[in-house]
Amino acid sequence: MRIFSWNVNGIRAAYRKGLLEWILKEQPDVLCLQEIKALEDQLPAQLKNLPNYHVFVNPAERKGYSGVATFSKNNPVSTGRGLGLPRFDVEGRVLISEFDDFFLYNIYFPNGKKNQERLDYKLDFYNDFLDRADALKDESGKGIVVCGDFNTAHREVDLSRPKQNENRSGFLPVERAWIDTFIDHGYTDTWRHLNPKVIDRYSWWDQKTRSRERNVGWRIDYFFVSNDLLSKLKDASIHDDVFGSDHCPVSIEIEK
Repeated sequence: MRIFSWNVNGIRAAYRKGLLEWILKEQPDVLCLQEIKALEDQLPAQLKNLPNYHVFVNPAERKGYSGVATFSKNNPVSTGRGLGLPRFDVEGRVLISEFDDFFLYNIYFPNGKKNQERLDYKLDFYNDFLDRADALKDESGKGIVVCGDFNTAHREVDLSRPKQNENRSGFLPVERAWIDTFIDHGYTDTWRHLNPKVIDRYSWWDQKTRSRERNVGWRIDYFFVSNDLLSKLKDASIHDDVFGSDHCPVSIEIEK
């Protein structure tokens, strides 16, 4: 089962840049998109009615902002939207898909760069998500897969200029510490697990400074799995040769 995640920075813009052709070529079993910046009726018709896929959308109430979409070849056992708290759910950041052996969270985590209020919002979102994921894992007995744009680089190896960014949201000690806590709760960063010594591989680059041309980037797009699923993990990849957004797709392959 090949699952892809991609912050497309606007699904309509990505569609114009070849998103449909990429999906048809790659044929993911599940595709999780973040920051779609569109209401459901604003999705390009060829994506909304993509053959052989079930399409689920959770848009933000605010137009042109945030939002997530999940495309799945197999119809999930069940689906859910949001974390159950209005202060988070109005921003359309979460889609949950239940499959036979696991729950899949497609999440666009908040960005905390704007001000302290948004940083606090981001940290509250992190904590509420973790509480709910842990509870779902315990209640269901199923594994958990979490993918999306976490908006935080975990370790120094996960961005090209750690010293210059140590006081910037996205690499603050408190944000990085939350990822440590997440891992302590029994979740594993799949790509780092399979590539412990690899450096200079990133998933986001600042467009304003044309940093992708110089590979001055951040690895902030992840697949985490609960540790009970690690034995089924076969591959984790960063598709940094794919363009169309300031992020690139990431993926895992997991046994059904």
